[in-house]
Amino acid sequence: MRVGYSREGKSLRLSGKTFILGYDMVSPLGENLEAQWRRAVQGRCGIVPLTRFPLTDAFPVRVAGQVEDIDAGPYPFLQPREMAHWSSPIFKHALLVVHRALKRSGVEITPDIAPRVATTFSSAVGGQDAVLKADRQMIAENKMPHPFANPNSCINMVGGKVSILTGATGPICATITACATGVTSMIIGDMMIRQNLADVVIAGAVDFPLVEPILAGFVTMNGAYRPKEGQPHDEPQKTSRPFSINRRGFVVSEGAACIILASEDFVRAHGLAAKIALAGCGMTSDASHFVAPNLVTVQKCIELSIAKAGIGPQDIDCVNAHATSTRIGDKVEADALVNVFGGKIPPVSANKSQLGHAMGASSAIETILAMEGMLADTVLPTINYDPDPAIVLDCVSEGARVLRQEYVLKNAFGFGGCNSCVVLKRTG
Repeated sequence: MRVGYSREGKSLRLSGKTFILGYDMVSPLGENLEAQWRRAVQGRCGIVPLTRFPLTDAFPVRVAGQVEDIDAGPYPFLQPREMAHWSSPIFKHALLVVHRALKRSGVEITPDIAPRVATTFSSAVGGQDAVLKADRQMIAENKMPHPFANPNSCINMVGGKVSILTGATGPICATITACATGVTSMIIGDMMIRQNLADVVIAGAVDFPLVEPILAGFVTMNGAYRPKEGQPHDEPQKTSRPFSINRRGFVVSEGAACIILASEDFVRAHGLAAKIALAGCGMTSDASHFVAPNLVTVQKCIELSIAKAGIGPQDIDCVNAHATSTRIGDKVEADALVNVFGGKIPPVSANKSQLGHAMGASSAIETILAMEGMLADTVLPTINYDPDPAIVLDCVSEGARVLRQEYVLKNAFGFGGCNSCVVLKRTG
């Protein structure tokens, strides 16, 4: 139980559960949530030849997880007139998933509840494509940037646009923690609810980083996938290989996901249905290398989330891994799981094998897939899996597995040593 205060200043006793009311996503597996889930269960892969921009023979990246363009027809807020100044794709996809997630949740943001609706929806990369376009235009045409070039590139602007769309006037913040941004947005939202700053939180993340210098930069820092020197490129669908002996780095992708959180009191007062709760959260900082993860603090983050859920490691039924396909990152995460779970590591699902790495949006997308799996008693497969003798995990490589799951651990680790983990609990 937690103690809060009414607007009149009277103390209230409020229950401590944070529920998940609804969610929606777009990913390289498609735009429709149900269709994406079906494709994921089938072991399909959304990684394709890179076509976001013309490729030169020398450009090092040839594959990506691309999101198909959306049909704006049914959505007045996505019509050309409304989106004329918002050229970066982060905005239309963010607004789409937020709108649909709210519809699924049953929450209508009326003026009386708007001050109690917070926004933590964020982005790790933001609309850097808009700044790049403006820079190229200045060089090629000696033309000043469009007045909306800077607003498109402001990372916190995506949350601002979400609040404008929904009318939410509660607290708003950008939870930028690199690749952990989506999960961090949920954790900060949970904190707001527990601190009685909000009853409902619009959480999630969006990233569309398929921009030339970003992709090339990931290559030069030895992060993005590329074949061995002198070897041909693999087929696109086989390039993302988490935990595998032949992993060659992450495949950059796009996506967006929104998750609606609410306090138990709000859920009950409004007669809403909630089947999953955010049971426990953990956050740590590596305080070490700028990209190489620190085993000690990664492990601590996992342990904190489980402890905050009031359970033990033996109660976790499945792990939805961060698992980017990097040599060091996958090994550290696997070692942390071994240390936490000992000889009884639950099944581990690595969704980036099917989706690629959508930067800050990846952990939000993967959380939704984990929740869909909980409700469907299904653990998604890790495709392209070729065991690494140094990593002993059950990666569900045989295909989707039927498994009842009460508790699921979701890991997310970002550049700069930003670690965020949550434990999800099935309640219905």
